This record gives sequence, structure tokens and C-alpha cells, in this order.
Amino acid sequence: MQVFTLKEGSYSVDATKKFIPFDPLKDNFKDRPASLFIHVQPFLVKCGNELMLLDTGLGYSDEQGNLQLHHHIREAGFEPEDVSMVLMSHLHFDHSGGMVHSYNGKVELSFPHATYVMQRGEWETAFSSKSSSYHPEIFEFIQRNAQIELVEGSGKLTDEVSYELTGAHCPYHQVFLFDDGEDKVFFGGDVLPEPEELLRKFIAKYDYDGRKAMELRDEFGHKAAQENWKCLFYHSKSKTQAYIGFDGEKFQII
Repeated sequence: MQVFTLKEGSYSVDATKKFIPFDPLKDNFKDRPASLFIHVQPFLVKCGNELMLLDTGLGYSDEQGNLQLHHHIREAGFEPEDVSMVLMSHLHFDHSGGMVHSYNGKVELSFPHATYVMQRGEWETAFSSKSSSYHPEIFEFIQRNAQIELVEGSGKLTDEVSYELTGAHCPYHQVFLFDDGEDKVFFGGDVLPEPEELLRKFIAKYDYDGRKAMELRDEFGHKAAQENWKCLFYHSKSKTQAYIGFDGEKFQII
């Protein structure tokens, strides 16, 4: 199994919910008061005959109109057309913006040969929610133009790929586990977005059910340590891929 981190960059987010690129080498935190600073990195997994993308980032393009995500996939040695499955943990904009490529008023599928896999409840929420975290115009285009697979609850997509409905961050959030018989890779989406969240217990205000999210982080951390999972961290500011250790009292990020 091969796993590639597709770094889309760092951003600040203020009350307007707009994601503004932030370069710590030239930008100053103090110039963006009352902002949350986040890192965004989808992942590409080659497992068996499938090339799978885990969440799609913000979908930002460079000055020439090329999708950043496409550039990073080519850097990994593949073409965007090679992606066979797009696995969505949930549909908040920072995870789903790259499902489509929008530039100069033109919209097209980012991954025309892929099946987009989502929880049915999250798909329905994305259309009906009044939250600015969802951008319904993306899903309307996907509905008309993409191949979609809506799953419910927990189960298996292939012999190597299983999904689990967790809720917690949002009501229909899901996580994925890849197991090819040799390696196990876990993608926790926004239930386990950063390795540092294993090192301290807290209830986050940005979660739908903060207590459940905290409990799930602990549960997945112990499973990762016991079963030697490689964990993928979508919003990490340090390690994006890491194994987890547990010494009986606290977790270690390896």
C-alpha cells in the first residue's frame, strides 16, 4: 500500500468563514485577529487496483487555473484521471471544495472517472443545512454529473477498505480503515485531525458532539497503538502520517 500526503497549504479563517492563504514565512498572525489557522492536506492511497483520494481539500487553483490538488497528484506519479474512488469523511467546504474544479466561471468534475463515496445522511444534510460550512452548489453539480455511492452506517467498500459512521464532528461523519493484509492505514477525518489531539483530552467547540469526539479520539488512539495503524492527519501542523504508541499512561506520536 502506498500513501501520499497532498499538502494544499495553510489558511486563516475568520468569522466570514472564508479560507485565506497564510504563509508563515511572509504573513503575520497579528495581522489576522480573531482568526483560526488551519492546515489542509488530503491523502492519496494506492491499495490493490484502486487509487483512492481521501477528502478533496478546498479546491483552490494556481494563477494558471490549474487545480493544486491535480498538481500534487501528478507529483506523486499519477494522473487525476487515475483516481477511482473519492472517499469523503464529511462535506464541510474545507474537505469538499475540491470535488469540483471551478475557475473563471467554468465548473467541471475534478475526478471524472471516480466514484464519490459519502454517507447518505451527510449528503442530505449538505443540501438542507443553513450552515455556511456547506456549499450546496458543489453538491448540485456532483448530483448531475458524477458517479455517486451513498453508504449508510458502517461496512466495507472493498475487501481492503472499510468505513465507520462516527458522527461527533458532524452527525454523519465517517472514518476509513485500509487493510491489505500487510499494512493498516486509518483516516480519521475531523474526528482525529491532528496528532496533538491524542496528547491531551479536551472538548472542542467546533464539534457537533465534543464529548463523543474526545472519546473517539481516545478509542482510535488505543486501537492504532494496539494494531499498528498508520494514522493520517488531515489538519496536522506537524506530522501528517504517523504511528501511535501508548506506554500505559500517555500516547506517543511515532
